[in-house]
Amino acid sequence: MILSVNDIRFSYNSHPVLDAVSFSLEKGRVLAILGVNGAGKSTLLKCLNRILKPQAGSVLLGEKDLSLLPRKAIARRMGYVPQHHAQSAISVFEAVLLGRRPHMGLTVGKTDYAVVEQLLESMGLAALALRPVSDLSGGEAQKVMIARALAQSPQVLLLDEPTSNLDLKNKIAVMGLIRTVVSSQRLMAVVAIHDLNLAVRFADHFLFIKNHQVHGLCSRHDLDADLIEAVYGLAVRVEEIAGHRVIVPL
Repeated sequence: MILSVNDIRFSYNSHPVLDAVSFSLEKGRVLAILGVNGAGKSTLLKCLNRILKPQAGSVLLGEKDLSLLPRKAIARRMGYVPQHHAQSAISVFEAVLLGRRPHMGLTVGKTDYAVVEQLLESMGLAALALRPVSDLSGGEAQKVMIARALAQSPQVLLLDEPTSNLDLKNKIAVMGLIRTVVSSQRLMAVVAIHDLNLAVRFADHFLFIKNHQVHGLCSRHDLDADLIEAVYGLAVRVEEIAGHRVIVPL
């Protein structure tokens, strides 16, 4: 199954934000959306799952055109982790259980409870199940939001700045978790992110947005300094340290 995004166009009050944005993504792959502040990264994510309705273009998941599906059906296919989420006094278990809403009838079923219990165990959150989300650290709370998205049993994960406001250790942990889940469950992930080095370490492909359009689309192995400089206006070198490619500003 492939996620196909074709010529997405979106404007706010006649102000263009995205213009003919296209890309495709296969199972087991992470795509990083990159660009300067205000480039339209978050808007693109919201267009993919129809939180925002594009003025033109299509989003296909396999043979399904998401514009033809009801909201609940889209939520069964796409899990979304927003950049900002309100702190809540509900428990970790309850927060993750909310992710099962697209699959629920009038009541919570045994399958819903089993999915949540399995997720909490596999993500190292079981010991926090009864803790209020508002009492968690930033890294723990972000893992809960990812677990809630995974509780939707999606085929695609959409993550908007999942490492914002986290310390270095938690940035690595959260992106490592995303990488592991995508690979092990054969999901697709589209991640809007500012940190180029985190993107290069954990993503397979990179979509650069500049002036409302796709300025570049490449794999980790094809990423070069000229493309980064053209998008960010900053001279860099792409080096390899301890087996990892890193971006070094000059």
